[in-house]
Amino acid sequence: MAALAYTGGKREINYYFSVRSAKALALGAVLLLTACHAASRRYRGGDTCEYLLSSGRFLGEKVWQPHSCMMHKYKNSEAKNCLIDKHVVFIGDSRIRQLFYSFIKLINPQVKEEGIKHGNIPFEDKSASIKVDFLWYPEVNGSMRQRIKSWAEGSVAKPHIIVVGAATWSIKIHNGSNEALAQYKINITSIAPLLEKLAISSDVYWVLQDPVYEDMLSESRKMITNEKIDAYNEAAVRILNSSSRNSKAKVKVFSVSKLIAQETIMKSADGLHLPESSRDTNAMILMNVYCNKIMKPIDGSCCQPQPPLTLIQKIAFCFFTLSIFGYLIISLIHRNNYRKNKSCTDLESGEEKKPAISTPNVSTLEMLLHCFCKLGLIMTYFYLCDRANLFMKENKFYTHSSFFIPIVYILVLGVFYTENTKETKVLNREQTDEWKGWMQLVILIYHISGASTFLPVYMHIRVLVAAYLFQTGYGHFSYFWIKGDFGVYRVCQVLFRLNFLVVVLCIVMDRPYQFYYFVPLVTVWFMIIYATLAVWPQIVQKKANGSCLWHFGLLLKLICLLTCIYFLSYSQGAFEKIFSFWPLSKCFELNGNVYEWWFRWKLDRYVVFHGMLFAFIYLALQKHQMISEGKGDPLFSNRVSNVLLFISIVSFLTYSVWASSCKNKTECNELHPSVSVVQILAFILIRNIPGYVRSVYSSFFAWFGKISLELFICQYHIWLAADTKGILVLIPGYPMFNVLVSTFIFVCVAHEISQITNDLAQIVVPKDNSTLLKRLLCIAGFFSGLHFFSAMQDQPRH
Repeated sequence: MAALAYTGGKREINYYFSVRSAKALALGAVLLLTACHAASRRYRGGDTCEYLLSSGRFLGEKVWQPHSCMMHKYKNSEAKNCLIDKHVVFIGDSRIRQLFYSFIKLINPQVKEEGIKHGNIPFEDKSASIKVDFLWYPEVNGSMRQRIKSWAEGSVAKPHIIVVGAATWSIKIHNGSNEALAQYKINITSIAPLLEKLAISSDVYWVLQDPVYEDMLSESRKMITNEKIDAYNEAAVRILNSSSRNSKAKVKVFSVSKLIAQETIMKSADGLHLPESSRDTNAMILMNVYCNKIMKPIDGSCCQPQPPLTLIQKIAFCFFTLSIFGYLIISLIHRNNYRKNKSCTDLESGEEKKPAISTPNVSTLEMLLHCFCKLGLIMTYFYLCDRANLFMKENKFYTHSSFFIPIVYILVLGVFYTENTKETKVLNREQTDEWKGWMQLVILIYHISGASTFLPVYMHIRVLVAAYLFQTGYGHFSYFWIKGDFGVYRVCQVLFRLNFLVVVLCIVMDRPYQFYYFVPLVTVWFMIIYATLAVWPQIVQKKANGSCLWHFGLLLKLICLLTCIYFLSYSQGAFEKIFSFWPLSKCFELNGNVYEWWFRWKLDRYVVFHGMLFAFIYLALQKHQMISEGKGDPLFSNRVSNVLLFISIVSFLTYSVWASSCKNKTECNELHPSVSVVQILAFILIRNIPGYVRSVYSSFFAWFGKISLELFICQYHIWLAADTKGILVLIPGYPMFNVLVSTFIFVCVAHEISQITNDLAQIVVPKDNSTLLKRLLCIAGFFSGLHFFSAMQDQPRH
């Protein structure tokens, strides 16, 4: 009864809520969210610099998250490149001096805070011609005005960046009197026009006063209260904003340090000065405000303008627009013709005549345009998510709960949707789909939670990536060995399904092919497997059944493959020479070299070979009936099965213990290619030796496994953000709800792209050889045109 109720319940859900209705709901959500974000940008303004300077929150204790955008963590070399030949000036009291020191430590971490406390402090980096000065002006008075006037109206060279702020000394010296506040207002009013004049050619920042921790203040500072500080800040903001209304330039108010101080001032040593981590955050914010528009870091979306459309992107936009209009026109014409041919009721007899055509015929052109129409709309969403400044982006922040709790959730769901398999062979289709599905979900959680910072998780995820490649070796070897089909159609089908989405994304998102590293990886390994088995002599199962010598011939081929892999893995120069030749260099270069490609290839260099070897041994055992694959039967005899099961469990756990005890990534990555197969084989045996385990699978995981490639690629831009460096924020302020909504849309899009790819594969890669040859010539022409336009758009950059 329980089983019937369970099955009936699932049917009821599927009846009312299908994949089609889910996609319609996702489309509605996208349109609504796009309209809301567009209206919000128009109403509030889309300047992310304003958000960076004024709002944000802490993720954990030390990671600052600006509102709606991502902050880049600048390295010393990046800071120097940004500030080369620049002059930066900090003017103010001891708090500004703290900010000055944190700022110059971004340029040179070896700097020590040994300057005169109540005096000017110079800093110079001669290698990059950078000058950073601190000028001691603890009060907003005539002396400060005279210094600023010398830059604004005099012949003295203007600094490129000016950071000003002071108030606590005025409060302290004048014992918090109202007269001092009135004089402060007068002085700022006289300075404001000069600052506005400077802001025309320089970046000028007014730093608001941070709150104090009154309980820790010394007796000489007791008059510095948060109430007084708020009054001084309010005066400064009102006067500066009033002045900017009459000026084209604008002094930027640095108010975010107040928010940071509110969370951290209780850790202050004296109640007045911020702890080092807080002032370092302020310095990094300053660096992002100025440098992001210059350096354009991928993970620094704050203060970055939207990148202009490239020539190829414009052509792609025109193509998709024409496809949409073309499909609408053809569809309307086709529907009108269909209505004319539809059956009508005989007015005299009242009988209904049978239609000559029962359903409208969909032409190849209409299907092609329909696919491109849907793809064009999807690519628009991709562009809006990760290239336009429409939706918000946030930095990742790892906690153990953010990774492990979702893992538990999906495991429970996976177990809930357990069903019987149609076949009980080792690594049958349903089982491999399930395997790919749960691995992909774990990898997605790993990426969105930022778990790469936790080494034990990183090492286990590396095994999952290796397992994908293991399946590549196992699956393609099994197909070629059993079918003996080395035709062009099979190769083109596989290459098209693997690469179609990535090629489109390279065009629309303006990214190199190697950026989506996993697809180049599986593509190259597929071609290596094909070449290994297709090259003379072609050894397949049918031929090998006639003589055992053919098995030795195949093993010899595999040994040659292993030798080549070993040689290339220890000869970086030879590897780079192979992939530096045109046109391979166009596909595998990233940032001007193929090092990243070599690193990715080397990281899992043996696992595809292991997959091929496992397939060969398994199929040989199956052919000689040395394993039992009946429903409910153990794979081997009870004794052998129990021993192998015990060894597999021990091996699985041993690898996990080793991975958890790794000290650094470099050391672990060196061993990973040789030992990852241990846990993979252990999992396969644990999953397949017991007959009852082999006879069931999770339909939940298998569903995701069928679209695992699309999920892996789509996450780059419509689930994560900034090319996987951050997280896409569709619903700000509600992190959990945002993840649920963005995940729902992301999965629907991935599923639709999978269907589009399958439909286009039947059109673009037909079985007829002569037609296929024509299509291949068209594809060659397409890539030639793509290369031509790429060369054209690269000329202005150089």
